Order: sequence, then C-alpha cells, then structure tokens
Amino acid sequence: MAKTIGVVMTEAIRSGFLDDHKIIGATRRFPENMDESTGLIEVPTDALAESICDEIKALIPEGTSVDAIGVAMPGIIRNGVVEDSPNLPQLKGARVADTIGAGLKNRGIQARVSVFNDADAAAAGLAATRGQLDRLIRVWTIGNGIGFGRYPYADGPWEGGHTIVTLDPKENYCGCGGRGHLEGIMGHRAMRLRFLDLEPDEVFAAAKKGDKRCVDFVQRYHRALAAATATQIHLEGPGKFYFTGRDIQRLDITQLKQYLYEMVKMSPLQSYTLEVLPEDPTIAIIGAGVAAEQSRF
Repeated sequence: MAKTIGVVMTEAIRSGFLDDHKIIGATRRFPENMDESTGLIEVPTDALAESICDEIKALIPEGTSVDAIGVAMPGIIRNGVVEDSPNLPQLKGARVADTIGAGLKNRGIQARVSVFNDADAAAAGLAATRGQLDRLIRVWTIGNGIGFGRYPYADGPWEGGHTIVTLDPKENYCGCGGRGHLEGIMGHRAMRLRFLDLEPDEVFAAAKKGDKRCVDFVQRYHRALAAATATQIHLEGPGKFYFTGRDIQRLDITQLKQYLYEMVKMSPLQSYTLEVLPEDPTIAIIGAGVAAEQSRF
C-alpha cells in the first residue's frame, strides 16, 4: 500500500497525505485565509516552490517515509517542466519537479516528485475514488480557467480549455491571447473582462431575470462547452464526462444536454453521459498522489 503526498496549486495550495489512495488526517491549505489573500498569481516561482515544500514537510508524520509526491497545477506540463501556464504565468519554463525535489532534500525528505496538470489530477482522483482506474475518465473543471482532464494519462498538451468554439474574431478574452477559445467565454477572468459593469455571478443572476444581454451570453456559455465536449466525442468517442470546479453552480446541465444533442448526430457517438459534481478539492489531491504513484518520470 503506497504512501504518497498529493498537492494541488490553483488559487491556493491544497495538499494531503495518502495511504492506499485515501487521505489520512486533515488536508492543508495555503494561504489559510483566502479572503485576505490576493491569490498566487503574483507570488514568484521560487517562493511558491518553498511554500509547497513547507506544506509537504508539515504533512509527513515523524519517522514516516513516502513513496512518491505528486504536484498538480494549471498549464502544459511535461517531464516536470511547466512549458506554459496562462493562469499562473510566472511558472512558464519553471523546472518545478527539480526545484521542489531540491527543496525537499534540504528538509531531509527523499522522494520522487512528479508534476501534472491539475485537471488531469482531478480525472485521476475521480477514477481512484470510484474504483474506475481501468476506465477512461474525462472531466471539465470550471473556474478562473477551464481545464480538461483525462485519465489514464496520454501524452500531449490536452489543453481543452483552449478548444476553438467560435470563429468570431472579437472573441479574444482568453488569457493566453488566442481568439475563439472556450476559456475566453467560460473562464471567470474572461467574463470579468467581457462584462466590465457586472461580476460573473451577477451576469447569471440577471439572465434568470430575463436581461437579454445576459441571457444571450449564458446561451453562448453553454453552447461553447457543448461544442468543446462534442469535439472530444468526435475525436475520442463517447463515454462519461464529469463537470466540476469552483464555478460549477453556473452550469445548467439540461441546457448543455440540449446543445450537445444538436451537435452529435452520428449514432455510434451518442452513447455519452454527463454528470455534474460539486467542487471537492480532495479529489484532485487524491489524483495527484495516485498519478505520482503511477508515474514513470
């Protein structure tokens, strides 16, 4: 039974100690009080790595060794290097696995460190907690950015949040600078740029009251996610898709199903199912630990 550490870094750093894919004891969060924090976007890479090392050290009981440590964060990540991360731009080019490994060694901790995309960690966590480590798991995570996670891991960027869902050249709100992206419509940051006079939650509240500008956007929001999901179905086939994340309460699954039905018409591809899950940070923590245990790197 492997003992691992799972760490997930998005708006905060969350971590937990795992024994046989189950969290033992309490999870940790840094910074503890998010209401007083400006988030992690302005924190230098070295400082983030030091904080992650401190959180890991605090989780390991005295005299206990761990088999592997998994760290999950947004972006394109290969072989322990963050190749790009629009939502945490200071990480671009960072050799995160090496930096954290060195920091842990300085703290007397010897363990293999692997780094993954945070949405992939969520997919691995869903597979582990549902006893489905032998199945294909796909998940959309909805928050400041839009993540697409896949388990089992397959080589490639898998940046589903940057799927092209419109040819409108005015759709340029994505943090990466690209036009027509899913994240440029659904992402929290993108919505704040689009509606300078309304916060994202206010947009959805106004839509429920019949405000035409907001109703039109909410329809576009759901059509965009349906289009990205339909693209995945046409590329990899049908199956189950999960939807979760910090802003999952904005998703109307009935509306999403209606638009998806309009987009996927070939009968062999129509055996897909959709499930909405409330946000649960422990899922990705478990997934980071599971992925680290299975990692070859």
